Amino acid sequence: MLGAQAREVLLMRPGRRPGDGGVRGFTLVELLVTLGVLALVMMAATPPLATWAANARVRGAAERLGNDLRLTQSEALRRSRQTALVLTAATPDLGATPSANASAWYAQALPQLAGESADDSFYILGSAAARQERVGITGPAIVCFNTVGRPVSNGATGLGASCTAPATIGAPIVYALSAAGSDRPLQVQVFAGGRIRACDPARSAAAGQADGC
Repeated sequence: MLGAQAREVLLMRPGRRPGDGGVRGFTLVELLVTLGVLALVMMAATPPLATWAANARVRGAAERLGNDLRLTQSEALRRSRQTALVLTAATPDLGATPSANASAWYAQALPQLAGESADDSFYILGSAAARQERVGITGPAIVCFNTVGRPVSNGATGLGASCTAPATIGAPIVYALSAAGSDRPLQVQVFAGGRIRACDPARSAAAGQADGC
């Protein structure tokens, strides 16, 4: 005849120890199944995370471009002379060659008189952040601001390219920003009256959506 302790050992479930109150840890199979499910969940979440990261790069570049346009605009008022924000495929620096649809830019004051040369004091800012973040920009080579902060046409910038002001109040100068993997391209708009804003072309300002174009 088996003693009480021996009978308890025989009746015990696999993995149970006497006195453990029925609590047991994970078996190797359970642990492998859990890790497998976790790996599947992480794999399923990877595309949305990549899209989110691409959208964040576009948003950051749009904010940077909008802020630099505003600074260029404010410098025109402060200096009482025209200023220009210039897209360039070169290193952003004073007098760098303008290039439409480039992803780096710089800003400088423009000569007021024929024959006036630009020196270091004309330089305002430069940025290659969008290029480094792999964000593409479609937009004009140069935007000029007059001494009251409005975009203006100028065929004598001294940079080898001309500025063109918006044709009408409702037709702003547009910079379109996008990146591979992003599903939310953005725009930076410069209006005839001097207003500068970033917006989402997939949404509508006319429909009351504040971030819409």
